[in-house]
Amino acid sequence: MPPSTHAPRRALRPCLHAVLALACALALPRAANAADRISGQAFATRSEVYAPHAIAATSHPLATQIALDVMKAGGSAVDAAIAANAALGLMEPTGNGVGGDLFAIVWDPKTKKLYGYNGSGRSPKSLTLAEFQKRGLKEIPPTGPLPVTVPGTVDGWFALHERFGRKPIADDLAPAIRYAREGHPVHEVIAYYWNASVPRLSKWPGFKEQFTVDGRAPRVGEMWKNPNLANTLEQIAKGGRDAFYKGDIARTIDAYFKANGGYLSYDDLASHHGEWVEPVSSNYRGYDLWELPPNGQGIAALQILNILEAYDLKSYGFGSVEHVHLFTEAKKLAFADRARWYADPAFEKSSPVAKLISKDYAKQRRKLISMDKALKEVQPATPAQLDQGDTIYMTVADADGMMVSLIQSNYRGMGSGMAAPGLGFIFQDRGEQFVLKEGHPNSFAPGKRPFHTIIPAFVTKAGKPWLSFGVMGGGMQPQGHAQIMMNLIDFGMNLQEAGDAPRIQHDGSTEPAGQAQVMSDGGELDLETGYPYETIRELMRRGHSVRFAHGPYGGYQAIMVNPNGGYIGASESRKDGQAAGY
Repeated sequence: MPPSTHAPRRALRPCLHAVLALACALALPRAANAADRISGQAFATRSEVYAPHAIAATSHPLATQIALDVMKAGGSAVDAAIAANAALGLMEPTGNGVGGDLFAIVWDPKTKKLYGYNGSGRSPKSLTLAEFQKRGLKEIPPTGPLPVTVPGTVDGWFALHERFGRKPIADDLAPAIRYAREGHPVHEVIAYYWNASVPRLSKWPGFKEQFTVDGRAPRVGEMWKNPNLANTLEQIAKGGRDAFYKGDIARTIDAYFKANGGYLSYDDLASHHGEWVEPVSSNYRGYDLWELPPNGQGIAALQILNILEAYDLKSYGFGSVEHVHLFTEAKKLAFADRARWYADPAFEKSSPVAKLISKDYAKQRRKLISMDKALKEVQPATPAQLDQGDTIYMTVADADGMMVSLIQSNYRGMGSGMAAPGLGFIFQDRGEQFVLKEGHPNSFAPGKRPFHTIIPAFVTKAGKPWLSFGVMGGGMQPQGHAQIMMNLIDFGMNLQEAGDAPRIQHDGSTEPAGQAQVMSDGGELDLETGYPYETIRELMRRGHSVRFAHGPYGGYQAIMVNPNGGYIGASESRKDGQAAGY
């Protein structure tokens, strides 16, 4: 997930909110387009991609081509996903890498079943809540050694490959190794976020030496090489997952953190394991949206849609005040529960997932919504109510019907800034998501998985695969999942239009991380260019604080099963990506 570039909450005065909202509204939806399209929605940037055999949609064109090459050579969708993910760690280090975590949902055409994988790492066993308190910290810092947790990505690759891979994993990693040695040109959006990260992270040992060009970020189109990462990937290709978690790489990591005030150790790496988990779902107007259960936030999308299902959004229309208002209120309700109940189930065993995503519970929560007034405060469900009951996203589909929905991240932009010498990757700062408060479900503890924002999604209809998709970007992700479903199902958009449509982001809900402050003012509502001024004006009258924000709307990739055969693909116009097939 790239670093946030929009203004902090409450940084804008109410009058300035209104001015910016007006400026947003007066910009015509077609103003962002390079040309007038002769078909489809005016805000669409391009057509959907159709292919008879296979498709890959990633946030980098070269990674997409790698995935296609792997499948053309006989690899499965999982082989292609691993190959593309490894390449993205090289080409888009602003959002992911082998120092981060991985989650995936796979549709297996042989068993006609979905499989979920939680590849999140745990906190160092030698680091305690008392240590943070002794240092006088109220929150875990976003950079440096303290927020670092065990990287789960490499373990995730091998777990997915063992079950669904067809080619040797050395073949899957070979394209990334080649590009790391020979170089590749840096793309525009990646260069933007890289440049934003260098001033923040250069003070940490190993970052400047391995991720800058003479102390600066690489420029757009400039060739970038990472021979250290090539060496790391070669060791993994030859020695398997244990080369990373129990070999020389692990020993280098252990020595690096010992020398630089960190706690991640050889033992933490050697004892790491991800988990196969059962995806959970809720039906929205005949379509089953599948998400992974906590410690991620995927079920928030299910909660939002359950609440919205009772409203006739189609008749209200996209961009109407009812559309935006109801979505925002449903999000507030879901995120109140997200702050209270979403945590590592190994520690928070009472997390009532089944009840949270039930239709009966949605009916209870829906009663809190007023059509003419925005909620200022929202309480989470009580135990009594629940009784009984910068990141990259990519997706790949192969000729045999296997579909992979995969998301991977270093968390905040390029992560912690900690880069062990000679390894060519940056460690994630996912531990920042812990709460330094005893008794909170997401309170820091040794060997615990933090609350996670990255979530893959999958949709089935009548038990058959329909859509593999995701929307990256912190708390935007479940909001994005719900909006894509609304755009496709309620508003009749095609797959590319559903991603290109102007997005909504509500910010300021009670959070499950940091000091876990409680929303008391209704938060802020960010609306992308393209919403009518009449809608914005009425939202403000209903008590919403509307603003125009720069860049928090996430990134989208999607593959849909074509009822006529083959697949349909779409890629995020706000990123550097590409959907392509054969």
